[in-house]
Amino acid sequence: MTVTSEWTERYAGALMNAFGTPKLVLARGAGAHVWDADGREYVDLLGGIAVNALGHAHPRLVAAVTDQLQTLGHISNFFASAPQITLAERLGALLGADSRVFFTNSGAEANEAAFKLTRRTGRTKIVATTGSFHGRTMGALALTSKAAYREPFEPLPGDVVFVEYGDVAALEAAVDTETAAILLEPIQGEAGVIVPPRDYLPAAQRIAHEHGALLWLDEVQTGVGRTGAWFAHQHPDLVSGQIAPDIVTLAKGLAGGIPIGACIATHGAGKLFDPGNHGTTFGGNPVAAAAALAVLDVIEDDGLLDHATAMGERLRRGLGVDPRVLETRGSGLLVGLTLSEQKTADVVTAAQDAGFLINGATAERIRLAPPLVLTEADVDAFVAAWPLILDQAGLERAGLDGAGTEGVAP
Repeated sequence: MTVTSEWTERYAGALMNAFGTPKLVLARGAGAHVWDADGREYVDLLGGIAVNALGHAHPRLVAAVTDQLQTLGHISNFFASAPQITLAERLGALLGADSRVFFTNSGAEANEAAFKLTRRTGRTKIVATTGSFHGRTMGALALTSKAAYREPFEPLPGDVVFVEYGDVAALEAAVDTETAAILLEPIQGEAGVIVPPRDYLPAAQRIAHEHGALLWLDEVQTGVGRTGAWFAHQHPDLVSGQIAPDIVTLAKGLAGGIPIGACIATHGAGKLFDPGNHGTTFGGNPVAAAAALAVLDVIEDDGLLDHATAMGERLRRGLGVDPRVLETRGSGLLVGLTLSEQKTADVVTAAQDAGFLINGATAERIRLAPPLVLTEADVDAFVAAWPLILDQAGLERAGLDGAGTEGVAP
């Protein structure tokens, strides 16, 4: 019995079966690489599901957390700390708007806070989209379209309408004077990295404001440099012109693996909460805030926005050469691939066997969200292994010619 199998057996006897059998038991990491309990090395192309922006064990993140823990750890929100205030100011500056921030511990919690904030408008209707994912808590789940996630827990908080993602006419038809907010992901990650037309978000903002509703963007997965911009809605290749959302939710990469989320409100929406309307014990604690500040500093100091753009292009270009990849999508280091057959589970297994960790978003769509510190050597190693991975997964070459399409937008 291997060390991994021993840990896996203990896992099954101790943890709830919410995630199924773990694929691996990981023991340590460095940069974009991890090692399992048996000492085998892997290139991490999932990054904790777009969380580990600086990879594993980044020295500046380790130092920031260590220094803060030695100074002040947890204080509750009866009190404030300098890292919490500084981080809120920093996020407002990156967003380019006068804003107010509510800190949480996760993306689902950030979306719960935003959901409650929209109720303070006096309206209850939310227009969300097919293919959306906003979290697993009851409120966030009510905003998530996938039936398999929702149905076991219904009835959920109501008055949510789902329309086709990327369809401006569908928004026009659904939004009315009863609508509190339109909720959109700038790129849908859970659905397999689906990129809407460049005019979609500006049109959504226009439609929302014409009806006195808020535009709420869930940037939990796409924010903090993931797409090659601080926020995906600021990326000129993704959005035509400039938009100014009323609410932006963040989490995942914000603190590089330390739990944190943020609900950021602009245009006065941040003043909708009064004392006692919402709360959190751990949200915005000094350690998480210090970690987030370190992540923002490293992204800026090390030019990781440009690096993410270059590495993402290198991945999409290299992987799309194989004719069994029908399409490559995404921006920066959020990369989606559509395969010629519905065999992503087999491809994920074959990739792991070859020493690469990837994600099957749907039966035919692969999602990659590696650390922003991913190197050219890591990219080239995966690209070189890719055809053999598809062979091992049993994808047929017969009848396919040419390469798939590439780009940040359909």
